[in-house]
Amino acid sequence: MAIWKQAVTLGPVTDYRLPVPNTLGAHLGLRITEFGEDYLRGTLPVDGRTKQPFGRLHGGASCVLAEELGSVGASLCTDPAKVFVVGLEINANHVRAATGGIVTGTARPLHIGRATQVWEIRIEDEQQRLVCISRLTMAVVSLQDGKPA
Repeated sequence: MAIWKQAVTLGPVTDYRLPVPNTLGAHLGLRITEFGEDYLRGTLPVDGRTKQPFGRLHGGASCVLAEELGSVGASLCTDPAKVFVVGLEINANHVRAATGGIVTGTARPLHIGRATQVWEIRIEDEQQRLVCISRLTMAVVSLQDGKPA
């Protein structure tokens, strides 16, 4: 059974939400590529925009991919007429270097609650080897009073 509370199609998210022009995700070449019943997936190129000085994927770029995927997923699990989501905390363990190609992140919720959500994002290289594992905690905030839902 799908977890999404909003209509999920690749077009609107890719064309409108992500990457929004003149944002970090757009600058880095981030793309959402797939939705399932309980996950979303996106890619990030490993190139001059996303590498650190030693030629490897920058840990901050991995965090950008993780936060974008988790944030979009969290948002799609809410009613936008009542609440919005904001990041509270991100954790990332960088376990393998990526030096080129494309990395793919897959975000799945660990917890979808009334006031918080916790998402796990696995980032893998083109050989499906784990590059980074991240956990993102989101706050669900009421539009009415700006307080946790």
